[in-house]
Amino acid sequence: MERTGVSLQQARRWVQERDVVGLRRGPDAVLMVPAGFFVDDGPLPALRGTITVLADGGQSDEEIVSWLHAPDDSLPGGSALASLHAGAKTEVRRRAQEQAF
Repeated sequence: MERTGVSLQQARRWVQERDVVGLRRGPDAVLMVPAGFFVDDGPLPALRGTITVLADGGQSDEEIVSWLHAPDDSLPGGSALASLHAGAKTEVRRRAQEQAF
C-alpha cells in the first residue's frame, strides 16, 4: 500500500489472488510483502506466474519469498527477483519448475 498508494482493499485482493505473497512479521503479525514485488503501479507482472509455479511445486509462501531473494550469480541481477525485473521471466520459471523435483 505504501509504495503504490492503493487502498487496503486492493492490496488485500493482490494477496488473495496470489499476485504477491507476504509473510507475517512483528508483534502484531502484520502481513508484509517485499517491496521488490512491486513496480510503480502495482505487482511485478511476471511475479504471479512464478509464484504459481513455485506453489504448485509444493513451496510455502516463506519458501517462495526466500527463493526469489536467494543470491544466484548465474541469473541477471544476482537473484530470481532481480531477473524478473530484468525481463528474464522464462529462465526464472524454468528454474522454478526444477524446484519441484
